[in-house]
Amino acid sequence: MLISTDFTGLFNERFFRNFLPVPASNEFRLDVGTPDFQLPDITNSTSVKLSNYRGKQPVLLAFTRIFTEKQYCPFCYPHIKALNENYEEFTNRGIEVLLVTSTDERQSQIVVRDLSLKMPLLSDPSCRVFRTYRVGQALGAPLPAQFVLDKNGMLTYKHLFSFLDHNASVEKLLEQFALHN
Repeated sequence: MLISTDFTGLFNERFFRNFLPVPASNEFRLDVGTPDFQLPDITNSTSVKLSNYRGKQPVLLAFTRIFTEKQYCPFCYPHIKALNENYEEFTNRGIEVLLVTSTDERQSQIVVRDLSLKMPLLSDPSCRVFRTYRVGQALGAPLPAQFVLDKNGMLTYKHLFSFLDHNASVEKLLEQFALHN
């Protein structure tokens, strides 16, 4: 997909609310549960509640930066593609991948279609869940982060964005699940 220079819709309330840099300050401890939430799943036209997975299967929470349906973070776009291309690898191991974005439902529907997403894309335009997980923000959108939760919903690994290490690779994430499940 060609990254567009069309900035239509970029400068909205969400952009300005997330403009000032706030570093990730997540202090969740390993082997402790993470906050529950419920968000619309745009891919499957349902609603997802994180606690519904507890006791059933491990979950990868992948927070990602998508500014608008036309503007992707240059660090997150390849990560989204890699997660999507390897979604079956996760599901074959019994792992659900929940991709969380700050785009609204209309923008998220376009993202699902344009990227042929197979994994659930959860829409959090208020950024409530992003803030609960304290992943930080900068230049108009929350920062990416990945959280590996075991079958019981306990945090076993977290990766917070840095300019030196943007997103945890698919290989690293699968390795973490193998170590802890």
